[in-house]
Amino acid sequence: MSLPARILLVDDDLAFCQVLARLLARRGIEVQARHDAASALAAVEAFAPEGIVLDLKLGADNGLLLIGELRRLCPQARIVLATGYASIATAVDAMRRGAWNYLPKPFDIDALAQSFEAPGEDAAPPPAAPVSLRRQGWEHMQRVLAECGGNVSQAARVLGVDRRTLQRKLAKRPVKERPE
Repeated sequence: MSLPARILLVDDDLAFCQVLARLLARRGIEVQARHDAASALAAVEAFAPEGIVLDLKLGADNGLLLIGELRRLCPQARIVLATGYASIATAVDAMRRGAWNYLPKPFDIDALAQSFEAPGEDAAPPPAAPVSLRRQGWEHMQRVLAECGGNVSQAARVLGVDRRTLQRKLAKRPVKERPE
């Protein structure tokens, strides 16, 4: 398993970036880290990475919405969307937008290397048990929000709910399913 020689980390979690950058540097990878959309877009042109590890949630920014612009600025780079909010809906959306692969957090360095090699086949398999209704509803709201370009008011209108209600529901991440 091999990693790209130049990787751009785009994640608002400073500690996560520092640890991952250190691990990658030990393997001889040239790494730069950025913590918001604007600085990531600026770094892409100057750094010209071969791989980009992009977080789904970047504070006020949405990683899904960055994929298209990153692909335009750096078409040769393989983009791996890494997130602690893993769902099948966001994985499919990321791939449709041009991500090379999708990686649920937490992950180890070998999983990261594998995600740059295989375009989707080695992604986490869908859960064996059915997803709860609460989880499906949350994923649907996330998908509609992404389709509305991150505009909460527009997404609320599409979903037929009050904007504040939608914001409250989006902030509540569903509990992971318990295996029986």
